[in-house]
Amino acid sequence: MTQVRAAGSSPAPLAAGAVVVVVLVTAVHWPALSASALSFDDSEYFTENPLVRSPSWHSAGRFLGEVFRPSTVHGYYQPLTMISLMLDYAMGARPDNLRPLHRTSLLLHLLNTVLCIVLVYLLFKSPWSAVLVGLLFGVHPMTVETIAWVGERKTLLAAFFASLSLIAYVRYARSRRWSTYGACLLAFVLALMCKPTSTPLPVCMLLLDFWPLRRLNKRAFLEKVPLFVIAGISAYITYRSQALTAETRLGTVFGPGRIPYILCHNIIFYLRQIACPINLSSHYPFPSPLDLSNAKVLAGVIGTLVLIPALILSLRWTRALLTGWLYFFIALFPAIGVVGFSNVIAADKFAYLPSAGLILPIAYFLVRLRGPARRPGAAIRTTAATVVVAILAATAAAGARSYLHRWQSTERLFRYMLAQSPQAPAVRLLLARELARQGRTDEAITHYRKVIEIVPAYEAPYNDLGVLLFQQGDTEAALELYSTALQLEPEYAEAHNNLGNALLRQGHTEKAAACYARALEIKPDYADAHYNLANLLAAQHNPERAMFHYKQAIGADRNHASAHSGLGNMLWLAGDHPAAISQYRKALEINPDHAFSHRNLAELLHRQGRIAAAVGHYREALRCKPDWWEVADVLAFIHATHEDGRFRDPTEAVRLAEQACRITGRANPAVLGTLALAYAAAGRLDRARSTAQEAIDRARSAGQPQVADDVRARVQRYLGPGLSQPARRSDNP
Repeated sequence: MTQVRAAGSSPAPLAAGAVVVVVLVTAVHWPALSASALSFDDSEYFTENPLVRSPSWHSAGRFLGEVFRPSTVHGYYQPLTMISLMLDYAMGARPDNLRPLHRTSLLLHLLNTVLCIVLVYLLFKSPWSAVLVGLLFGVHPMTVETIAWVGERKTLLAAFFASLSLIAYVRYARSRRWSTYGACLLAFVLALMCKPTSTPLPVCMLLLDFWPLRRLNKRAFLEKVPLFVIAGISAYITYRSQALTAETRLGTVFGPGRIPYILCHNIIFYLRQIACPINLSSHYPFPSPLDLSNAKVLAGVIGTLVLIPALILSLRWTRALLTGWLYFFIALFPAIGVVGFSNVIAADKFAYLPSAGLILPIAYFLVRLRGPARRPGAAIRTTAATVVVAILAATAAAGARSYLHRWQSTERLFRYMLAQSPQAPAVRLLLARELARQGRTDEAITHYRKVIEIVPAYEAPYNDLGVLLFQQGDTEAALELYSTALQLEPEYAEAHNNLGNALLRQGHTEKAAACYARALEIKPDYADAHYNLANLLAAQHNPERAMFHYKQAIGADRNHASAHSGLGNMLWLAGDHPAAISQYRKALEINPDHAFSHRNLAELLHRQGRIAAAVGHYREALRCKPDWWEVADVLAFIHATHEDGRFRDPTEAVRLAEQACRITGRANPAVLGTLALAYAAAGRLDRARSTAQEAIDRARSAGQPQVADDVRARVQRYLGPGLSQPARRSDNP
């Protein structure tokens, strides 16, 4: 077992080769920039995360300070990941524009590829082998998921800092400089703050001490003590935060007795997927049944029983194979299934960082194959190996491109995953949500009902289906579905909130308020529940309490446009018009299509005599809500009657008034009166007179004499007398 020392250790070829690899990897993964698919938990990580969507020092402080109870993402402590996503949001990333996110993720993958090359070079001093294995890593199809999946920023960031830590450690092992040891410690801490699956890194360093550094001794163990202390603290924080905000269990739902089956399955599964990456997916469900009667489980057990002795026997010739596999297995261990925190048995993303363990033996054997440059046949062997690696890389690149095609839209991605796993409830649920978002209600309902059929005890589809039916006006069915969801999961805050909405529609205000309050007991920072309760309190003429909950909603989600608008309403009632205008403007900064904020802001500005600004916001309100006849009526009145010629526009007044009359079916006397004014302003006096008479007649028949008098008084300015008077009461019997 000789130490490998290859010729040609100049860094210049390494730099040139790394540039070529970066160009090739960029070309392969370029379609990721246009990917628009949103996958599992992306709503928590990005699209619905109020702190990510409110870039600020406050948000960053929350991410860093919420150690045991992360409030916006269920699960473990990962502040640097969340801050990274927040910064991308600040640079323009939005749910309908994921390009800034993918750009950052692709850059991180390129950096990780370069760091992989540097690590291999430091260990074996062979630029050629380092570049080849770096290329294989960079274009492998299993890396697609980490780039295209928004929530997997954590994997890329953790791998980046973990790779820096490993490189610093190797440099320390060679130089014994404490500055590089300090860099190793710092990078390790940063990796853990991105994703705690980096926890086994100190053990991986010991494996590098065993091979290829060959310095495994007492000193090597003592050097790792600070790293193990940090890892232990991180493991405790991870377990506590995961247990308090999500769930943890030994051996998944199948119990600890099935852990050996899970381990054996995954040992072979990952090696097979890396060697032959076909039918990749973001969702690999647990084999059913999870025992030896299942062919996949049996293959895993048999494969493991063959693999482990073979690796041990390989020690007779080299430490590379056993060490490389142990590195891979140990780095993968936090996600391999011993502690259950997921509804899948495996995932491509879990192999991203551990794959370094398999890269090292490949690099080693490439160096051995080439041998010294002056050895006969070295050039031929080098060329042959390069060609083989190039073919493998081209095949992998084709697979990566094909898989990237699946990530171009959310629907395409989940239909693909569903084709791979038709009985996977989580996949079908998210497909149903995407179809519901697109307005394809019937298809969504079909998938929701299928999820319930597959897993009757799964609470989420009941709640989601209830929301869909509630939006269609079927309140009774929605009530039943929300109640079922709460029977299955009494701590389901969203279902409590939605049940409150359904009860409120039926007029049960006290019960609705109790539901909102219960939702807030479970989830104190639940912005929608605060907002709904505030609306209820406002309707009950309790502006102080309503204002409090609007403020709480904004505190939980600064981008809650409707809460800003509601707070503006309360400030208006309190007489604080400047503050109300400020809240309406904030709502419109967040959502330029918030019709109610446009209308309310317009009305306040109108009252202040700021007609030009008011007209602009009235028009925006009507653009956002074209059937809003009240706004059309106000605009028509302004254009028909305003004394300032800049705002008088009889033609536009007629158009808007006719629009309002069409919407109301000419049944509203006041709107007909506005139309009469518009006709009069346009000089169409006969139409004005007949329309005014129609308005007066409708007001009388509806028992609205005051409306009839108002219409008559307004129109007579243009038409003069001649409209019918109300019938006078006779003294005769």
